[in-house]
Amino acid sequence: MAKANGHSADGNKARALELAMSQIEKQYGKGSIMRLGAEGGVQEVEAISTGSLAVDAALGIGGLPKGRIVEISGPEGAGKTMLSLHAIRESQKRGGTAAFIDAEHALDVSFARRIGVDVENLIISQPDSGEQALEIVYTLVRSGAFDIIVVDSVAALVPQAELEGDMGDSHMGLH
Repeated sequence: MAKANGHSADGNKARALELAMSQIEKQYGKGSIMRLGAEGGVQEVEAISTGSLAVDAALGIGGLPKGRIVEISGPEGAGKTMLSLHAIRESQKRGGTAAFIDAEHALDVSFARRIGVDVENLIISQPDSGEQALEIVYTLVRSGAFDIIVVDSVAALVPQAELEGDMGDSHMGLH
């Protein structure tokens, strides 16, 4: 009798799992959730070279994974923007389209040109607020036209309410 109850519980769990997965696929699209061992579950990830053999090797796939969100962190002056610009250059060399969301309003175009970025074909935005930057990124991603989109930097994405407020205003919870 215990075995029958165990099978019934397993069947209920399996049905609940399939229902949950079906709802997620309906809401977010096919491929948004899957069994890792299922056919087509594991796919090769295309990579965009960083322009550095050492960094590409350390990442394990030969560069930055295409179609994924990657955060490059480090102290000021560590080379985060330079690494991003090198990745843009490498993407452009392979015919890719790139965008640079300059939230810091500090992109050195002549430097980008010197390291090989095709600045004439680089799409750039210098948003006024964090919300505007993220809306722009969302629109670019949804277009499907871009191989790489860089946001420089996340720390510079200041909420509109903070920009509009007075110096003494409290902005807890806005970031």
